[in-house]
Amino acid sequence: MKTQRLIVGVSGASGIIYGMRALQILRELNVETHLVASKAAEMTLNYETDSSIAEFRGMADQVYKMPDVGASIASGSFRTMGMLIAPCSVRTMSEIAAGVTSSLLTRAADVVLKERRRLVLMVRETPYHLGHIRTMERLTEMGAIICPPLPAFYTDPKSIDDIVDQSVGRALDLFDLDWQDTRRWGEDLEKGRRG
Repeated sequence: MKTQRLIVGVSGASGIIYGMRALQILRELNVETHLVASKAAEMTLNYETDSSIAEFRGMADQVYKMPDVGASIASGSFRTMGMLIAPCSVRTMSEIAAGVTSSLLTRAADVVLKERRRLVLMVRETPYHLGHIRTMERLTEMGAIICPPLPAFYTDPKSIDDIVDQSVGRALDLFDLDWQDTRRWGEDLEKGRRG
């Protein structure tokens, strides 16, 4: 693949900042981004940020509409590094696990799985009941990675932005993307053990 490409899905769970920050970081890393966001995600944008929908969409290189199941990201022949869904609602997670592709968001995720590419789900709801956990197990068996955005307090975060950045940086690690601001134990943390 000449150009590094990553699909970024954003569902309607709380935490749209994770998807927005991922798009910003991927731009810094010169990774071409292909965004598909649910209507609920755009509603969450209004609840949780001061950004407009146009500003949000402008963070991506290519934006797709949810009903556009004929989009390039709906085909396995369109080569990508995989897909990050940030945040990922339980509904979106469940549709992917069931193979239900009622929208471009879940269709693109299904394609990523069938092509044996990396699918990372930043599942953003809690607490989980047994059905959620079994769905996560099923997705893990299918090759997806469940990566809830949990704070890493060993990084000594000073702000919410620090917490978001670390979570997104660690999710991007799963695509072998090394963002310089991801804080690493044993490398750049004063309290982290070395050698």
